[in-house]
Order: sequence, then structure tokens, then C-alpha cells
Amino acid sequence: MLDAMGLRLWSPAGAAAAPAPAASPAAAPAPASVPVLVTAPGAVPAPATLGARPDVSALGWPALREAVAGCRACGLCAGRTQTVFGTGSEQAQWMVVGEAPGEQEDRQGEPFVGPAGQLLDRMLAALELTRAAEAAVPPARRVYIANTLKCRPPRNRNPEPAELAQCEPYLARQVELLQPRLILAMGRFAVRALLGSEEPIGRLRGRVHRYRGVPLIVTYHPAYLLRNLPDKARAWEDLCLAAGVAEAAG
Repeated sequence: MLDAMGLRLWSPAGAAAAPAPAASPAAAPAPASVPVLVTAPGAVPAPATLGARPDVSALGWPALREAVAGCRACGLCAGRTQTVFGTGSEQAQWMVVGEAPGEQEDRQGEPFVGPAGQLLDRMLAALELTRAAEAAVPPARRVYIANTLKCRPPRNRNPEPAELAQCEPYLARQVELLQPRLILAMGRFAVRALLGSEEPIGRLRGRVHRYRGVPLIVTYHPAYLLRNLPDKARAWEDLCLAAGVAEAAG
């Protein structure tokens, strides 16, 4: 795919360029046992009974996942089917941060599924990376994926500042537990949550930022790339930059 687009292929320093990845991996089927929230067209979920967000600063992975699953700190809890915690190996050295769960993510409980997830998997495969937790590959080739929000906003609307603020401690704790070599922030709301910046992606990409000491690369969200094909080449440049930074950090 990359060769057909006339783009250079990335490979680790001293190694020959890897061939372009084969066919895109199939999206994981939705578990049949997951309940689906059904509402009438245009209906708004009933107001939720809200509570205080727990202190997660000292929680490990299992307790953090449980805290997210039971969170009722903002109104998004009223309309979710389930929370979307994250996926991938907890020993991964790469971390991808997206924006907010969509309908399919809300149903399956996993970030980046559907067409955007398939594109992300192809992008990662081009760098010999995988989100598969059980894959027999070293941590340097593993990716952990999370979102800034753990619940789907109604009708996939944009996240609100208060919602991002409520979810930020969960994401920060995920970064602390993972201790990745590199963070790839995909989309403007991921950038806003991690860098606190309102600048456009185009002004922030192409250089190395930092989140709590971890190198961070900004790039476009895969859903955006599916609608804006010319920016795929720029996103590939961002991935090559990220690969070089991660390799140098190792």
C-alpha cells in the first residue's frame, strides 16, 4: 500500500526496509453477550445519579479497570453500554491515545474498532507493531491503546471540557503504570487532554512534545484520515518520526 502511494518504507536503523503489510486484519467480532443500549431516535438518556470520582493515583491495573467500570463522575455514564478502558499489552513500550469511544467501541468495550481501527492496525503493522496482548513479540513491538474518554458521548458528539477533566486522572494513571517509551496522540481531543493545547494538529505535528517526561508525537486520528486521504502521507511521516524517537529511547 505504501509503495503504491510512493512513500518511503520505515525500518529499524541498520535493517533493510520491511515490505508493505499484507491485507488488513479483520476487525474483532463483537461479543454476543454484550448488552446493547436501545433508545428511540433522538432520545436523550435519563439523568444519571452522579458521584465523586475515586482517587486512582495508587491503583494497579486491575483496580484501575474496576474503578473506570464503576465510574459515575459525569453524565456520560447514563448513556454508555460499557466503559472502554484500553487494550494491548501492559508491558508495551508504545502507547496510542485516541479521543472518545464511538458506537462500536461502546458495544465491544475496546478502543479503535471498525474502519478506523482497521486503518490504525495497518499503520501499526507497517512499523511491525501490534496491539495483540498475546503476540509473541518483544515489548518494543507492542502497543497499548487507550482513549481520553472512557465513555461514549451521546450521538458521538465532541467531548466537553468537564468530561475530559473527569477522565484525565484515569489516563494519567494508565501512562504511569505503562511507562511507555513513546506516546502517539491521535486527534485534537487527545492533544488537548495530553498537552493542554488548542493549536491545530498541523502546527503541532512534526516535532517531539512531552507528557510527564514521556516523548509524545502528534498526528491525525484514523477516522479523520478516512475522510481526508491526502493527509495519510503526513500521518505516515509522523509514524516514522515516532519510530525513530522510540528507537532512540531504547
